[in-house]
Amino acid sequence: MYGYLTPLAAGLGTGLSLIIAIGSQNAFVLRQGLRREHVLPVVGICAVSDAVLIVAGISGVGGLLALWPAALTVVGWAGAVFLIGYGLLAARRALRPEALHAGGAGGGSLRAAVLTCLALTWLNPHVYLDTVLLLGSVGNGYGQARWFFAAGAVAGSLLWFGVLGFGARSLSGVFARPVAWRVLDSLIAVTMLALGVTMAVRASA
Repeated sequence: MYGYLTPLAAGLGTGLSLIIAIGSQNAFVLRQGLRREHVLPVVGICAVSDAVLIVAGISGVGGLLALWPAALTVVGWAGAVFLIGYGLLAARRALRPEALHAGGAGGGSLRAAVLTCLALTWLNPHVYLDTVLLLGSVGNGYGQARWFFAAGAVAGSLLWFGVLGFGARSLSGVFARPVAWRVLDSLIAVTMLALGVTMAVRASA
């Protein structure tokens, strides 16, 4: 059982690294939390959507690897390049931090909140790159333990959106400051670059 703690922790860390970044989805969840409007369904939609996409990524790449074992090397290099690129982008964001603005119209109704949340989640091309491609690629690098990686990533998503939505009142002052995002993006950059180098080493072995 202890052997599965590593992929579980890696999934948690990678999942958190991907979703803790300034974006329209996080801004919407924060705004809903600040106004205490339909926080539970909004957080639920974000977390469940991520879970579906993460499972799809793990399942899809897993099937490809079963048919073509050599794809493991290809996936490893692709994942490494993607991770390193993402880490460099995070480092760039850290050098040019922004504030997360939570103002604007909130919609009011449950229907408006749900539709807005679904649109921000499923119509964002980056969510497919992050969850299906990136997490799927990294997760499958753990072989039979990939589902523990997926469980960690799903837990990370639920943890982040839960904290962001339900803890928005206490967190809003912190996340409105550019320096807070500079620290977070710096941590993201270090995490992603380290994972990218690790994947490259595994792929070349």
